[in-house]
Amino acid sequence: MVIESPTTIILLRTDSSGVICVGNTRVTFETVIEEFKRGESPESIAENFSAISLSQVYAIIAFYLSHTEDAEAYLAMRASEAARVRQAITSTTTYQQWRKRLLERRASRQA
Repeated sequence: MVIESPTTIILLRTDSSGVICVGNTRVTFETVIEEFKRGESPESIAENFSAISLSQVYAIIAFYLSHTEDAEAYLAMRASEAARVRQAITSTTTYQQWRKRLLERRASRQA
């Protein structure tokens, strides 16, 4: 068999908040790549996220390895946004009061 013009199509979509997802799933590009960078095998990633296929995982990893600079820029932007949101949430009085009650409850259970 001869394949004259092999092409890999990766179905990635950007949702309304700018997050890149795999196909019509809620599995994000960064989730797959974070698992890969932690040393998970493509098979393990596909098993952990049943909404995506093994071939999709391989295609996403191949895309990442072929476009590392752009992918890393996107991942850095997402990490920065996550840190900003985390900071906004944890700096609220409501969060700080909730955390204090939670820690007090934990301490009373351990005593």
